[in-house]
Amino acid sequence: MTAVVEQKRVGSSRPAPRRRGKALERATGWARRAPLLPALIFLVLVTQLPFVATIIISFINWNSLYPNDIAFGWLDNYINVFTDTNMRNSVLTTIILTVVVVVVSAVLGLLIALLLDRKFWGRGFVRTILIAPFLVVPVAAALLWKHALFNPEYGLFNGALNWVFGLFGAAAPQPDWITDQPLVAVEAALIWQWTPFMMLILLAGLQSRPLDVIEAARVDGATSWQIFRYMTLPHLRRYIELAALLGSIYIVQNFDAVFTITSGGLGTANLPYTIYQQFFQAHDYGAASAAGVVVVIGSILIATFALRSVSTLLKEENR
Repeated sequence: MTAVVEQKRVGSSRPAPRRRGKALERATGWARRAPLLPALIFLVLVTQLPFVATIIISFINWNSLYPNDIAFGWLDNYINVFTDTNMRNSVLTTIILTVVVVVVSAVLGLLIALLLDRKFWGRGFVRTILIAPFLVVPVAAALLWKHALFNPEYGLFNGALNWVFGLFGAAAPQPDWITDQPLVAVEAALIWQWTPFMMLILLAGLQSRPLDVIEAARVDGATSWQIFRYMTLPHLRRYIELAALLGSIYIVQNFDAVFTITSGGLGTANLPYTIYQQFFQAHDYGAASAAGVVVVIGSILIATFALRSVSTLLKEENR
């Protein structure tokens, strides 16, 4: 009987080292995470609390011009976002602007990446020059296009027209680029700035191709077009998706180019600029907050697809 009791005591004392081991593991884990806690707390305070406040304000009918009419409005502001004519037009403008800029930038970026993938003298310098537009401050880039290129009196485009028509002794047209094609003017500035971003991602994809397989295809008699169509383009599919999704995240939220070049006039007001107008000019904090929440949700959806593309791309690279 005594032996049985001792065996039970021994058996009951065995889990103790396991518990101590788990406790030590948890303590070690917290010790590793502790240096990151201040940064995490700062990130929550700076980003998440204002977003929570924005969500709360989005359910309130709050216009600072009418301080006595503040009331809880439930989904009124969100209904206004999807039913207001100006808001619908800004959503449509945002979609058109994003699609055009992403597609054209991706195509141009692919063409430039194909050229830079070849070996030639000064390739490193050319790469640096082509990356430069993406490094320019967005407001500075928009000002450059507005004054140095688009200006009808001293802009480079009209100056080039004068020079070309002057060779033939004819009078050159002097179009007002921003007034005649306002949305195209904004798109051109954004395409110029985002093409290097697309080019960098696609160039990385080109340089990760299996060169031995491509050389074998050339030996077998495949043409350059066949290699590009059946080997290079399928390999670049994930990189193109990643570039398009990341570009969409940023261009959907673009404010600088619209504000600087057209000030939202002539049908170029996208959703971020409309939110700016409602918040700082109309002082309608509730409606502006609701529109901001819609933009954030749309950006999160796009970012989710981007993260899935990145994870899929990394899995394929590790195979």
